[in-house]
Amino acid sequence: MSTIKKIFPVEGLSCASCAVSVESILKSIPEVKDVNVNYAGSTAQVTYDNSFPVAKLKEAVQSVGYDLILGEEENKTPEADQSAHFKKLKTNAFLSLAFALPVVVIGMFYHMAQYANQIMLLLSAPVILIFGKQFFVNAFRLLKHGQTNMDTLVALSTGIAFAFSTFNTLFPEVLLKQGVHPDVYFEAAAVVIAFILLGRMLEERAKQKTGSAIKKLMGLQPKTVRVIRGGSEIELKIEEVLKGDEIVIRSGEKNSGRRTCYLWKFIC
Repeated sequence: MSTIKKIFPVEGLSCASCAVSVESILKSIPEVKDVNVNYAGSTAQVTYDNSFPVAKLKEAVQSVGYDLILGEEENKTPEADQSAHFKKLKTNAFLSLAFALPVVVIGMFYHMAQYANQIMLLLSAPVILIFGKQFFVNAFRLLKHGQTNMDTLVALSTGIAFAFSTFNTLFPEVLLKQGVHPDVYFEAAAVVIAFILLGRMLEERAKQKTGSAIKKLMGLQPKTVRVIRGGSEIELKIEEVLKGDEIVIRSGEKNSGRRTCYLWKFIC
């Protein structure tokens, strides 16, 4: 049976283990012959049977919390998706920091004040349940497939800290009756979410700049070249140059072709 090899943009990759999760779920499909997920480029190169419906690939990736952009989704491009993802990360990161900082101040200096725990609960709840919601969604989806990644660690640590602190805030008498002070850890949970979102935002910005730099470098690659054949100088496309051709590169021209000097003899 014939196969098809295609490259699809992938949404939602936030760490290297995310790429591993997408790769493993695609490899679990019998009709898929080979998969290579590129985290830096947020793409998946998939080789699959010609008769296999490509929509099934998308469904498999979505089942673990990510998304595969198919060719028919013309309104979506890798650049537009990356830009929208960065804007969402930026919004969530700065809003979570705005809510987390007061929680830290209260937890460090005013934790003995009346209603301090209740105020920290109200301020940290949006950070955990709204801005950091994706950590818990991704962790749950991966858990259904018996897999884990960084989102699992973040969801477990912050979720347990928030749940324990909420219980101690609403029902402090349970521990007080046992002679134990009902400590809370709202500031730890909120700060962890805020800092990880901030880190992912900076990482996404770095990826955008790297991608832009690579495209500019690719733009420097010449499309045509002058070759000496039969005593005459002719202009050919790069792919038409043969081993042994004498290539003329004049001063001031794009000379990225020099990287293939070991294949051809150059006259400069």
